Amino acid sequence: MPVLQELIAVGGADEVRFLYERLIAYFPQIGEQDVRAIKNGTHKSWRKAVQNAGKTLDENNCLKRKNGFWTLTEKGREIVQAESSGIFLTKTDDSQLSHVEIQKLLIEIGECLGFFAAAEFEYFDVVWRETSKSPRISHVFEVQSKGNIDSAFAKLKRAYQSQRTRPFLVLASERDLNRARQSLVREFQDIESAVTILTFVQVKKVHRNLKSIGEILPVLLEI
Repeated sequence: MPVLQELIAVGGADEVRFLYERLIAYFPQIGEQDVRAIKNGTHKSWRKAVQNAGKTLDENNCLKRKNGFWTLTEKGREIVQAESSGIFLTKTDDSQLSHVEIQKLLIEIGECLGFFAAAEFEYFDVVWRETSKSPRISHVFEVQSKGNIDSAFAKLKRAYQSQRTRPFLVLASERDLNRARQSLVREFQDIESAVTILTFVQVKKVHRNLKSIGEILPVLLEI
């Protein structure tokens, strides 16, 4: 379902090389080391799992694969629509979320994962730190419902280069994904492998899934 849902989000087709990283958002339990390996292309078992999922979906006529380009079939679209009832929010619902509402969701996600989270910290939209007294920013998020994407990348670059902070760009519309990727490749190649691009839809999914296990998660993460 994550593969089908991601393809729906970008209009029905995309290159599998982009899916490897974007599918991470569906699995918040993935550790930092594995995330880094996925982003730099060395996590072979993850790539194999995604490829196996694509093969199965292809064999069941849910998508078509050709030269690394995956395209949803009508059957695949119908499956997503059928599963969406009561499970996934629609693009229309999530596209109406405001900049501030996404900030609040990111703060709640961070707190659920055990971080100290804050909005409008220094000049960043949302930051996560290990504790309120930690000098280092662990995660930084720039939320783009409108405005200059290059400016957001510049802020993320500054955080990454100064503290090796994990940078995230959160976009309101799936239509902005390709434009953001092009900007990243063209102007910010030095942080291309470090930046994770998410959409409002994905943030909402992660928030909902984490809230459903919020009571037990701190116990599972306890050292």
